[in-house]
Amino acid sequence: MNLSQDLIERSCPEREIINELLTLDGKRILELGCGRAELTRMLAGDGQNRTVIALEVDEQQHKKNLGITDLPNVSFQTGGAEAIPAGDQSQDIVFMFTSLHHVQEDKLDQAMREIHRVLRSEAMVYISEPLFAGNFNDILRLFHDEQQVRLAAFRAIQRSVMDGLFKLADEVFFNNTVSFEDFTDFEHKLLNVSHTDHQLSEQTYNEVKARFEQQLTESGAHFTVPMRVDLLQKRN
Repeated sequence: MNLSQDLIERSCPEREIINELLTLDGKRILELGCGRAELTRMLAGDGQNRTVIALEVDEQQHKKNLGITDLPNVSFQTGGAEAIPAGDQSQDIVFMFTSLHHVQEDKLDQAMREIHRVLRSEAMVYISEPLFAGNFNDILRLFHDEQQVRLAAFRAIQRSVMDGLFKLADEVFFNNTVSFEDFTDFEHKLLNVSHTDHQLSEQTYNEVKARFEQQLTESGAHFTVPMRVDLLQKRN
């Protein structure tokens, strides 16, 4: 297993990686940390006969998600990876999109055990995490440096494999793209979020804005985000 990769040649939407690695039709899917449910919509709506439980720990975001009315096969619930409100061996696939590093470090091993518990025999868990690199990361680290928590998340995945909970089925590196209409859009989605209280000094705020606007074009600001996907299979 590798924490990062220096040269990543593939650039694509994450949907493409998911469709290559997994078959979702007819599956019971659990998403841990669904956020604004952007990827939940793809998991639930791109195929047939899928049922999705989408968990979110942020109460404010969860209330917004409950207002989504066009995803009848999705159940939005509150809960974290360290205490999953689902039965033993009840899920076919578990997804964590850039959310494992948000689990408290002292609860990461418990989260991996919980994922193991709710998965049926030999089922899969898909974990995608951003690498600590790229122009988007250079802006993010100015006010929210995630290097240590991302490393802790990777080590938790490693331990789950070494301890025999899972085996590594595949590891994929790719470049994703994150886009914003303008700095106001960036503020709304990254700075003014309900799950984290970012308190930027005036100096830091101005530096973040200046760095962001260096990437701004007529079509918005587009950032390359190098990603790692660890696809794990449950061991009995």
